[in-house]
Amino acid sequence: MTRIPAVLSAAGLGTLVDLLRARGWTVVAPTERDGAVVLAEIASAAELPARTGDEHQPGRYRLRPRDDDAWFGFAAPANSCKSFLHPPVALQATVRRGADGNLEVAAGDGNAPAPRYAFLGVRACDLAAVDAQDRVLRAGNAVDAGYAARREQAMFIAVACAEPSSVCFCASMGTGPRPRAGYDVLLTELLDGEHRFLAEAGTERGAELLDAAGTREATADERAAAEAVTAYATAHMGRTLDPEQARAALQHGREHPQWQLTAARCLACGNCTLACPTCFCVDVVDGDDASGELAARARRWASCFSLEFSYIHGGTVRSATAARYRQWASHKFSTWWDQFGTAGCVGCGRCITWCPAGIDVTAEIAAVAEEAQP
Repeated sequence: MTRIPAVLSAAGLGTLVDLLRARGWTVVAPTERDGAVVLAEIASAAELPARTGDEHQPGRYRLRPRDDDAWFGFAAPANSCKSFLHPPVALQATVRRGADGNLEVAAGDGNAPAPRYAFLGVRACDLAAVDAQDRVLRAGNAVDAGYAARREQAMFIAVACAEPSSVCFCASMGTGPRPRAGYDVLLTELLDGEHRFLAEAGTERGAELLDAAGTREATADERAAAEAVTAYATAHMGRTLDPEQARAALQHGREHPQWQLTAARCLACGNCTLACPTCFCVDVVDGDDASGELAARARRWASCFSLEFSYIHGGTVRSATAARYRQWASHKFSTWWDQFGTAGCVGCGRCITWCPAGIDVTAEIAAVAEEAQP
């Protein structure tokens, strides 16, 4: 079995994808669609976003061409594994009026057998996000059976990040840029001459897959080159944040004026929670079609930025945008520790990129931390 660092050729990665599909896996990997790099099902390695880079700024995202042959030369894709393991909409049940007038109840796709996802090209931040969701949905007091089933089936072929974006801060959060655990195979893309990958197996399943795809033992120079990739990415993070300082500041900064300043720009649209790879809240929605012949119950992602999220009999607990933004930030960087033993943020920077108002959570927390020390 391939347990020592090995080298997988670019052609070998294509073989790996073919092997996975032949063995019944649905391969989910980065690909270019609608002007963005997204995780989606692919049929071959030819669909990977070759020679594609990206630019991230607060409220801004653009693809750009690269002058090399990199297949993973971009930062975090627009979506994450959450879209597949904890899908945005899961139909729970339908009720239809039959021809005889009786009601026919059927289970929805939320109760279907779990698909076998093989995630290729997963970054360290997103592996850490899967671990964070595991703590909530798989190992918590209220296990989500659908999530647990999909997660149990999943395979992860991770890729060490080589070029973080200007909004990334996974090094600050201790989640990247090189995955520490949770992968079946870890790849580091090497572009110095021959296009190849340093491959490391994290499980017996991953080792067997590498053997089947075909590898050779890595040289000392190739191992050093892989370490240099991680060192470069660590040194080129676009943002920094002190998790311990953030946790303390948010505990003592509930009345800080920065929340009002942020609320003046925040649209309370919920984009940050939709883009976040760790947000897990859901709502159960009932509805029917215009004919009245079909009713359905579905589970949908919910956002703490909506007014309805904190509604109880008599009104909404957090009616002000400032209170909702504070709740979100405080949970991610402070009270999540108390609930689940870790931060609720993995430093991917998606909430910064995909905020239409360009709000930078690292800057907001830094402003609170300036004056909110105990």
